[in-house]
Amino acid sequence: MNKNKTDKVMITLTKWFGIALLIGIIIWGATYFLKGYRYEQTNDAQVDAYLSPINVKVGGYINKIYYKDNQQVKKGDTLVVIELDEYGLKKDAASAELMSSHAKLPILAANEETQLKSIEVIKAQLAGAKARLNQQQKEFARYQNLLADESTTQQKFDNVSASLSIVQSDYDQAKASLQVAESKLNDFRAQRNAIQAEIKIKETLLQRQELDIRYTVITAPFDGQIGKKTIQEGQLTQPGQTLAFLVNKAEEKWVMANFKETQISNFKIGQVVSIEVDAFPNEKFNGTIESLSPTTGSRYSLLPPDNATGNFVKITQRIPVRIKLTDTAEKLAKLSAGMNANVYVLKD
Repeated sequence: MNKNKTDKVMITLTKWFGIALLIGIIIWGATYFLKGYRYEQTNDAQVDAYLSPINVKVGGYINKIYYKDNQQVKKGDTLVVIELDEYGLKKDAASAELMSSHAKLPILAANEETQLKSIEVIKAQLAGAKARLNQQQKEFARYQNLLADESTTQQKFDNVSASLSIVQSDYDQAKASLQVAESKLNDFRAQRNAIQAEIKIKETLLQRQELDIRYTVITAPFDGQIGKKTIQEGQLTQPGQTLAFLVNKAEEKWVMANFKETQISNFKIGQVVSIEVDAFPNEKFNGTIESLSPTTGSRYSLLPPDNATGNFVKITQRIPVRIKLTDTAEKLAKLSAGMNANVYVLKD
C-alpha cells in the first residue's frame, strides 16, 4: 500500500517537473525568438579603447623603472629613466665647442681693429704719395716745356722723368696696399659672419643635447592605467622602441561588433544598441551605432581573400560596426578593452 502511494507521488512530481521544464523551454524559446524578431544580434564583439604606446626617444640602458604591472599613473609621473652619463658627456662636449667658438670673436675683433689702424696708416701714406706724384707730374711738365724750348739739357729731363716713374710706382704700391688691407678687413668680417653662424649651429647642438637629457626621463603623458611591464632594468633600448602601453581613462570606450553582411541592411547611424558584457552578465549597457566599416573585416587581413582564384566557396562576410557607449563614465569605468560582449541592435 505504501509502495503504491510512493509511486503515485513520484509520478505526480515527475509530471509537474516535466510541465515546469516545458514551460521554461517555451519561455526561453519565446524570449529567444522575440529577441531575434526585435533585434539583430551578434556575440562577435569586444569592448575597445585607445592604447597609447609609451615610446623612448633616445637609446640607452634602462637605469630605473618606476611602475608596476597595471599601475594607475598620473600625468607627469616618471615611468622610466635612461642612464644619463653618455648624454651628459655629449652635452659637456657641445658646451665646450660653443665656448671655443665664442672665444674666436674677441680675437677676430682685435684683428679687425689692428687692420683698421693699418688701413689708416696706408691711407696717410697714399695721400703723401699722391701729393708727391702731383708735384712730380708738374715738375715733369715744366721740364718737358723747357726741353722743347732747348732751355734744359736732355740729362736733366731724363732725371725728372725717372723721378716721376719712381713716385708713380710708390703711389701705385700704396694704392695696391690699401686695396689689400681693405680686402683683408672684408675677410675678417666674413669670418665674423661664419663664426656667428657656427655659434648658432653649436647652440642648436647644445640645445639638442639638453633635449636628449630631458628625454632620458620618460613620463606619463596623461592620467591612465599602465599595462604589462615588459622591460627590465639594465635593458638596452633603441630610439622609438615601445616600453609600455597606457590606457587613457579620460578617453571614451566603444564596442566593435562584427555583424554578418545579411544583418546590416537596415542599420543606420544613431540606431539604439543594447550590450551585454560577459564579465557582467546581469548588467545591461547602452549605446548607439556610430559608424559602419566601408569594407568587410577580412579585407584588413594580411592576405585578403580573392574569389577569382578558381576554387570559390561563398562565405558570409562580417562587417565591423563601431558602437558608441552612452552610459555614465562611472558605469563604463569597469569595462576593460578586449572584454567579450553580446550586441543587440533594435530593429526599426
